[in-house]
Amino acid sequence: MTGLMGEETVTAGEHPDPAAIASVIVAVQSAGIRLETPVETRTGGAGPTDAGMLWIEGFPVTVPTTAASPYVLRSEDNGAQGLYRDGVRLAAVTGARRPRFYDRTTADGTPYWKIALLHLDSLASTVVQACNYWNTADQCAFCGIGVSLDSGSTVARKTPEQLAEVAVAAKELDGAVDATLTTGSSVAPDRGARYVARCGRAVKDAAGLPVEIQFEPPRDLAILDEVHGTGGADAVGIHVETFDPDVLARVAPGKARTGLDTYYRTWERAVALWGRGRVSTYVILGMGEDPDLTIEGCRRAVDIGVYPFVVPLRPVAGSLLADATPPDAAYTDRVYQKVAAYMTERKMSSADAVAGCARCQACSALNAVQPLLQIGRRPGAAS
Repeated sequence: MTGLMGEETVTAGEHPDPAAIASVIVAVQSAGIRLETPVETRTGGAGPTDAGMLWIEGFPVTVPTTAASPYVLRSEDNGAQGLYRDGVRLAAVTGARRPRFYDRTTADGTPYWKIALLHLDSLASTVVQACNYWNTADQCAFCGIGVSLDSGSTVARKTPEQLAEVAVAAKELDGAVDATLTTGSSVAPDRGARYVARCGRAVKDAAGLPVEIQFEPPRDLAILDEVHGTGGADAVGIHVETFDPDVLARVAPGKARTGLDTYYRTWERAVALWGRGRVSTYVILGMGEDPDLTIEGCRRAVDIGVYPFVVPLRPVAGSLLADATPPDAAYTDRVYQKVAAYMTERKMSSADAVAGCARCQACSALNAVQPLLQIGRRPGAAS
């Protein structure tokens, strides 16, 4: 049965059409959800900020929480939850609970949640909560790396030992399946890559989790060989954010000076070391970019072996784009369709990723859209 805006009406216990669920995920990641029942959320700072952590019909999703959304999360019988619009039930939802390891502290009294957070089933930490671009003319407009530190919700520098301790607890108590470690950009030649790799190695040795580390292109590509040699990463994220050079210059001047060609060269070297699909880049939609440039850039990345992790803009409170409006679902869906189709053609999927954002997929709808293209379907199509 089809409800409003082509969305399938689903009663409890039914299995909705996958195309309808993909459509719902695309929609709520743009429009957000209104909460009428509690769900674990992440507030402030970098990462999937001001977001509810949940599974929609089994798909992991981080989604903005806003009182203005037409999509509502409601409690149902027997402790279940459902996603509704205008009284129509669209999907079953399972909300994430507060992780147990958050109740622990290190020997020096630091709460574990100040060292790393659990994003559904993925442990995540910014190992150095500072960036040389922050509070300068080069500050990335979409970023909130300094917000968490200013609020007291994290510590400036996490040690490898702290991260290893927390990773063990997150795996044992809450079932974490991988770890994503990122860092603010440094003025050093390695841009912070060496330290985040050390942290990754500590997590792998202690907890046995696959790890993605994220860093800016180092000034010398030979540093990538050194980082790979530490064994501290199963995958890497080297994030260009947008393939539109005019938008990059406006929203991330420091990255723009690094240059798109440098990102391509860095990805080529990284793929040669880590393998196809184990290198990824964020591609943010909704910053005024040319969609044709975006799609073409994603295709070039895929040809190199880089997973383009396409996400809608998630405005971060305290960032320079705090008051921006996320892109509408129709726009993001068009880009998803083109990128996912090319990834399918080139036989690339999230299964290649092993760890990190491309493995988790909760901030994107690519993983909901791509399987439909393999069977000739698309989000919103009738059953």
